Amino acid sequence: MDHDIPVVYDAAKMIRNELQHLYPAREIQGFTDLIFEKLLNFSRTDFLLNNNTKLSKSAFFQIKEIIDQLRNFKPIQYILGEAWFYGLKLEVSPDVLIPRQETEELVKWVIDDAGTGSLSLLDIGTGSGCIAIVLAVNLPHSKVHATDISEKAVQLAGRNARVKGADIEFFVDDIFAPVHVKSGKYDIIVSNPPYVTESEKPFVARNVLLYEPVAALFVPDGQALRYYEAIAAFAREALNPGGRLFFEINENKSDEIRQLLMRFIFSDFEVRKDINGKFRMVRAAL
Repeated sequence: MDHDIPVVYDAAKMIRNELQHLYPAREIQGFTDLIFEKLLNFSRTDFLLNNNTKLSKSAFFQIKEIIDQLRNFKPIQYILGEAWFYGLKLEVSPDVLIPRQETEELVKWVIDDAGTGSLSLLDIGTGSGCIAIVLAVNLPHSKVHATDISEKAVQLAGRNARVKGADIEFFVDDIFAPVHVKSGKYDIIVSNPPYVTESEKPFVARNVLLYEPVAALFVPDGQALRYYEAIAAFAREALNPGGRLFFEINENKSDEIRQLLMRFIFSDFEVRKDINGKFRMVRAAL
């Protein structure tokens, strides 16, 4: 019945009450902001100014459905079908990883390092296209290429690029047996490959384990650096002289990755910490 449909303020309270035993208060507030932005196009200010506005029946039932999915630990980004990355709203689905804040720091490093020249860049394992798209938008004089082994990921990344007006050449390719990107010559190669070891699974959040693509996250303990090794071998041939390789890394593997890159005759190795003080990014030059 219509008189059971709450006003905006009461709907936000319902979200909080339903989820308070499952998530921290700050995270619930984040969910609430995203829900009202998606369903009503409300900013935080709009929410405060309109909190006595009655919801439509449709919006109320959508909120209840979203709450049910959050109670099952489905990530809010998959529920809403979108995620923010480096100031851009991108489409996401369970076919791709949800873009992370730590990866924004890696991208900023690449942008700062690239300068204003005309460069050729390659993003390996592009997923949603988040890295490639931000690079293309922020380095308009450069040519950006991106590859992923998943055809669904490449299709989704392509849609994101078109929506953002980003000129990117996408390929479906396997870095262990590259075909399409083999002949390219690049100034910068960047990758956020799978790097969480199987033994680290108990420390991974439940919503990640239940819903995010396993192949994009985990590596066997005995082959923890398999992607780094394959990408380094490829980059040694595909980078121009003086070209740079950027990685997001497992915080516990920085020394091993340094040794691996030295083996592939990379030098000028630099490792950086993320906002949480963890060693999560490396750069090396050919």
